[in-house]
Amino acid sequence: MTMNHTKFYVQPLGLLRGFCATNGTFKCIAGGNIYFSAVKIIERSSDHISEDFVYVDALDDYLSHQSQEKINSIRSTLENISGPRAALHFQNGLELNWQKPVIQGVLNITPDSFSDGGKFEDLTNSLSQAEMMIGAGAGIIDVGGESTRPGASPISIETEKSRVKPVIKELSKKNCVISVDTRNAAVMTAAIDAGASIVNDVSALNHDSESINAVKRSHVPVILMHTKGTPEDMQDNPEYINVVLEIYDYLKSRIELCVTAGISIDKIIIDPGIGFGKTVEHNLQIVRNLALFHGLGVPILIGVSRKNFIGRITEEKTPSKRVYGSIAAAQICLDQGVQIIRVHDVEETTQALSLWNAAGTVK
Repeated sequence: MTMNHTKFYVQPLGLLRGFCATNGTFKCIAGGNIYFSAVKIIERSSDHISEDFVYVDALDDYLSHQSQEKINSIRSTLENISGPRAALHFQNGLELNWQKPVIQGVLNITPDSFSDGGKFEDLTNSLSQAEMMIGAGAGIIDVGGESTRPGASPISIETEKSRVKPVIKELSKKNCVISVDTRNAAVMTAAIDAGASIVNDVSALNHDSESINAVKRSHVPVILMHTKGTPEDMQDNPEYINVVLEIYDYLKSRIELCVTAGISIDKIIIDPGIGFGKTVEHNLQIVRNLALFHGLGVPILIGVSRKNFIGRITEEKTPSKRVYGSIAAAQICLDQGVQIIRVHDVEETTQALSLWNAAGTVK
């Protein structure tokens, strides 16, 4: 990888929640009630990475000794980190306003998904599962008709459409926000016509050249996820020089591409893509440093639920038995201000999130 110029990144550190900060000692994340007292400022060129650790109340003094390019970049990124995220409004009257984290429930209409493949292929079973997740607290139901697990082979567009359209059409009669998990423009369009309100693309609109136009025409929000490689080969010894910064740069480039194409930045959500072309250590690096991604200025979705890295760490081989590890990983992400948690186990996650919300409420 080559870089033509120096890049700057800002990672919030010293995160706190559950109080009101009223002085210059702290800054908030995304207009919420999680605050940071310090930052790690990363300077990266083609052959060098340096890091400075600066307390928030010392930032002005620190910046006074930097180049104008560095000052502008850091101030812009700090504005992205602290600025509130615009609410998403949907035609059915629902909205996502980010005042509290949102649970996205996974509904796989597939025979071969890594955790629950085959369970919800039947329309009746899939709708029953969706209703259960809505009742348990899911704010979004994520409907997918193609497995993108490691090693999965692609399926035909018609097969994928035939799986998701009937479910989405029936779900659209319920009081919920529906996202469609697909890489294919034709499936996106069909799903939106059937009632889907969000596109969730594991390729960040990179797999199908028409997908960016499908999203633009529909005016629906889009979730851009980072993947290294394809489902068939993404776990074949993935390598990075700096996994966190490379994912950040990739997602930034995809955001810029969307905005240039006419998609409003207020309708973009990003996902670092846990488990998609990453080793266990790569996934841990992302989770540890998730707060860095607030510098992109958009809501963050994270999907740690039942993932293989949890199984590798806990030695639990059965995905459905990784609930406790999934909730622990999700809480680490919540403590860094993530806005959406994508999960299989909605009821258990809702219970944990309810306690997390209650403990952080300012009285």
